[in-house]
Amino acid sequence: MHLIVGLGNPGPKYQGNRHNIGFMAVDEIVRRHGFSPWRKRFQGEASEGVVAGGKVLVLKPMTYMNESGRAAGEALRFFNIDPAQMIVLYDELDLEPGKLRVKLGGGAAGHNGIRSLIAHCGPHFTRVRLGIGHPGDKALVQPHVLSDFARADRAWLEPLLAAVADHIPLLVSGEDGSFQNKVHLALNPAPEKPPRKVED
Repeated sequence: MHLIVGLGNPGPKYQGNRHNIGFMAVDEIVRRHGFSPWRKRFQGEASEGVVAGGKVLVLKPMTYMNESGRAAGEALRFFNIDPAQMIVLYDELDLEPGKLRVKLGGGAAGHNGIRSLIAHCGPHFTRVRLGIGHPGDKALVQPHVLSDFARADRAWLEPLLAAVADHIPLLVSGEDGSFQNKVHLALNPAPEKPPRKVED
Protein backbone atom coordinates (compact mmCIF):
# COMPACT_ATOMS: atom_id res chain seq x y z
CA MET A 1 0.00 0.00 0.00
CA HIS A 2 1.16 3.53 -0.80
CA LEU A 3 0.47 6.75 1.07
CA ILE A 4 0.28 9.91 -1.05
CA VAL A 5 0.37 13.11 1.02
CA GLY A 6 -0.44 16.58 -0.30
CA LEU A 7 0.81 19.46 1.84
CA GLY A 8 -1.15 22.64 2.53
CA ASN A 9 -3.08 24.60 5.13
CA PRO A 10 -6.72 23.85 5.99
CA GLY A 11 -9.70 26.16 5.50
CA PRO A 12 -11.11 28.44 2.79
CA LYS A 13 -8.70 31.27 3.68
CA TYR A 14 -5.73 29.26 2.36
CA GLN A 15 -7.48 27.26 -0.37
CA GLY A 16 -6.03 29.10 -3.38
CA ASN A 17 -2.59 29.82 -1.88
CA ARG A 18 0.64 28.84 -3.64
CA HIS A 19 1.55 26.98 -0.43
CA ASN A 20 -1.47 24.71 -1.07
CA ILE A 21 -0.40 23.35 -4.44
CA GLY A 22 0.12 19.95 -2.73
CA PHE A 23 -3.56 19.87 -1.71
CA MET A 24 -4.53 20.85 -5.27
CA ALA A 25 -2.41 18.04 -6.75
CA VAL A 26 -3.91 15.29 -4.57
CA ASP A 27 -7.44 16.64 -5.17
CA GLU A 28 -6.80 16.11 -8.89
CA ILE A 29 -5.42 12.59 -8.31
CA VAL A 30 -8.52 11.63 -6.30
CA ARG A 31 -10.82 13.12 -8.94
CA ARG A 32 -9.14 11.55 -11.97
CA HIS A 33 -8.71 8.07 -10.48
CA GLY A 34 -12.19 7.70 -8.97
CA PHE A 35 -11.13 7.49 -5.32
CA SER A 36 -13.59 7.30 -2.42
CA PRO A 37 -15.14 10.52 -1.03
CA TRP A 38 -12.91 12.44 1.40
CA ARG A 39 -13.48 11.67 5.08
CA LYS A 40 -11.90 12.88 8.29
CA ARG A 41 -9.12 10.49 9.43
CA PHE A 42 -5.58 10.71 10.83
CA GLN A 43 -5.87 14.41 11.78
CA GLY A 44 -6.64 15.11 8.15
CA GLU A 45 -8.86 14.27 5.20
CA ALA A 46 -8.30 10.88 3.59
CA SER A 47 -9.46 9.12 0.43
CA GLU A 48 -8.76 5.58 -0.79
CA GLY A 49 -8.43 4.11 -4.25
CA VAL A 50 -6.40 1.91 -6.57
CA VAL A 51 -3.48 3.11 -8.70
CA ALA A 52 -1.28 0.86 -10.84
CA GLY A 53 -3.09 -2.17 -9.41
CA GLY A 54 -2.29 -1.36 -5.77
CA LYS A 55 -4.16 0.22 -2.88
CA VAL A 56 -3.40 3.89 -2.25
CA LEU A 57 -4.39 6.16 0.62
CA VAL A 58 -4.33 9.88 -0.17
CA LEU A 59 -4.04 12.24 2.80
CA LYS A 60 -4.37 16.00 3.27
CA PRO A 61 -3.13 16.83 6.80
CA MET A 62 -5.43 19.33 8.55
CA THR A 63 -2.81 20.13 11.21
CA TYR A 64 -1.46 23.20 9.36
CA MET A 65 1.70 22.90 7.32
CA ASN A 66 4.19 22.98 10.21
CA GLU A 67 2.66 19.87 11.84
CA SER A 68 2.02 17.80 8.68
CA GLY A 69 4.15 14.94 9.98
CA ARG A 70 1.76 14.20 12.85
CA ALA A 71 -1.02 13.25 10.43
CA ALA A 72 1.21 11.34 8.00
CA GLY A 73 2.93 9.45 10.84
CA GLU A 74 -0.44 8.37 12.24
CA ALA A 75 -1.55 7.01 8.84
CA LEU A 76 1.75 5.17 8.29
CA ARG A 77 1.51 3.48 11.70
CA PHE A 78 -2.18 2.56 11.33
CA PHE A 79 -1.62 0.74 8.02
CA ASN A 80 1.96 -0.33 8.82
CA ILE A 81 3.20 1.38 5.64
CA ASP A 82 6.95 1.64 5.11
CA PRO A 83 7.90 5.36 4.79
CA ALA A 84 9.65 4.40 1.53
CA GLN A 85 6.12 3.86 0.14
CA MET A 86 5.11 7.44 0.96
CA ILE A 87 4.95 10.10 -1.78
CA VAL A 88 4.68 13.76 -0.74
CA LEU A 89 3.61 16.58 -3.08
CA TYR A 90 4.41 20.16 -2.07
CA ASP A 91 5.39 23.67 -3.20
CA GLU A 92 8.98 24.50 -4.13
CA LEU A 93 10.20 28.11 -4.19
CA ASP A 94 13.47 27.25 -5.93
CA LEU A 95 11.81 25.83 -9.03
CA GLU A 96 10.24 27.95 -11.75
CA PRO A 97 6.43 27.90 -11.89
CA GLY A 98 5.23 24.74 -13.59
CA LYS A 99 8.50 22.82 -13.17
CA LEU A 100 8.60 19.55 -11.23
CA ARG A 101 11.35 17.48 -9.62
CA VAL A 102 11.20 14.07 -7.95
CA LYS A 103 13.67 13.05 -5.26
CA LEU A 104 13.94 10.19 -2.74
CA GLY A 105 15.14 11.21 0.72
CA GLY A 106 17.21 14.21 1.73
CA GLY A 107 16.79 17.18 4.06
CA ALA A 108 14.00 19.72 4.53
CA ALA A 109 15.68 22.54 2.52
CA GLY A 110 13.87 25.11 4.64
CA HIS A 111 10.36 23.69 4.06
CA ASN A 112 8.51 23.45 7.39
CA GLY A 113 6.09 20.79 6.17
CA ILE A 114 8.94 18.53 5.06
CA ARG A 115 10.81 19.22 8.32
CA SER A 116 7.77 17.96 10.25
CA LEU A 117 7.46 14.87 8.05
CA ILE A 118 11.13 14.01 8.59
CA ALA A 119 10.68 14.41 12.36
CA HIS A 120 7.68 12.03 12.47
CA CYS A 121 8.37 9.63 9.58
CA GLY A 122 12.12 9.76 8.88
CA PRO A 123 13.71 11.16 5.69
CA HIS A 124 13.29 8.16 3.37
CA PHE A 125 10.20 9.12 1.37
CA THR A 126 9.65 10.37 -2.19
CA ARG A 127 9.28 14.12 -2.61
CA VAL A 128 7.50 15.64 -5.61
CA ARG A 129 8.52 19.31 -5.64
CA LEU A 130 6.08 21.50 -7.57
CA GLY A 131 7.61 24.80 -8.64
CA ILE A 132 5.88 28.02 -7.60
CA GLY A 133 8.82 30.37 -8.27
CA HIS A 134 10.70 32.67 -5.89
CA PRO A 135 9.63 36.31 -5.35
CA GLY A 136 13.29 37.35 -5.55
CA ASP A 137 13.60 38.73 -2.02
CA LYS A 138 13.74 36.63 1.16
CA ALA A 139 11.50 39.16 2.96
CA LEU A 140 8.76 38.52 0.38
CA VAL A 141 8.76 34.71 0.66
CA GLN A 142 6.02 34.39 3.29
CA PRO A 143 3.54 36.74 1.56
CA HIS A 144 4.36 35.01 -1.75
CA VAL A 145 3.57 31.48 -0.57
CA LEU A 146 0.52 32.59 1.44
CA SER A 147 -1.06 34.53 -1.42
CA ASP A 148 -3.33 33.02 -4.07
CA PHE A 149 -2.22 31.99 -7.52
CA ALA A 150 -2.93 34.75 -10.02
CA ARG A 151 -5.47 34.16 -12.79
CA ALA A 152 -2.61 34.11 -15.32
CA ASP A 153 -1.04 31.18 -13.40
CA ARG A 154 -3.87 28.91 -14.52
CA ALA A 155 -2.17 28.61 -17.91
CA TRP A 156 0.56 26.43 -16.35
CA LEU A 157 -1.05 25.34 -13.05
CA GLU A 158 -4.00 23.40 -14.46
CA PRO A 159 -1.92 21.45 -17.03
CA LEU A 160 0.68 20.66 -14.33
CA LEU A 161 -1.93 19.27 -11.92
CA ALA A 162 -3.55 17.26 -14.73
CA ALA A 163 -0.20 15.80 -15.85
CA VAL A 164 0.75 14.84 -12.28
CA ALA A 165 -2.59 13.06 -11.81
CA ASP A 166 -2.47 11.34 -15.21
CA HIS A 167 1.03 9.93 -14.69
CA ILE A 168 0.91 9.17 -10.94
CA PRO A 169 0.72 5.39 -11.72
CA LEU A 170 4.36 5.58 -12.88
CA LEU A 171 5.43 7.09 -9.57
CA VAL A 172 3.49 4.50 -7.57
CA SER A 173 5.22 1.80 -9.66
CA GLY A 174 8.64 3.21 -8.70
CA GLU A 175 9.35 4.68 -12.13
CA ASP A 176 10.35 8.12 -10.84
CA GLY A 177 12.36 9.12 -13.90
CA SER A 178 9.60 8.11 -16.33
CA PHE A 179 7.04 10.03 -14.27
CA GLN A 180 9.16 13.17 -14.33
CA ASN A 181 9.78 12.86 -18.08
CA LYS A 182 6.11 12.23 -18.93
CA VAL A 183 4.98 15.27 -16.91
CA HIS A 184 7.66 17.39 -18.58
CA LEU A 185 6.59 16.21 -22.07
CA ALA A 186 2.93 16.83 -21.28
CA LEU A 187 3.76 20.45 -20.43
CA ASN A 188 6.40 20.91 -23.16
CA PRO A 189 5.36 18.80 -26.15
CA ALA A 190 8.05 18.26 -28.76
CA PRO A 191 7.48 20.44 -31.83
CA GLU A 192 6.10 18.58 -34.81
CA LYS A 193 8.64 17.91 -37.50
CA PRO A 194 7.81 19.57 -40.83
CA PRO A 195 6.85 17.09 -43.54
CA ARG A 196 9.76 15.93 -45.67
CA LYS A 197 9.95 17.40 -49.10
CA VAL A 198 9.63 14.85 -51.84
CA GLU A 199 11.77 15.53 -54.87
CA ASP A 200 9.98 15.41 -58.23
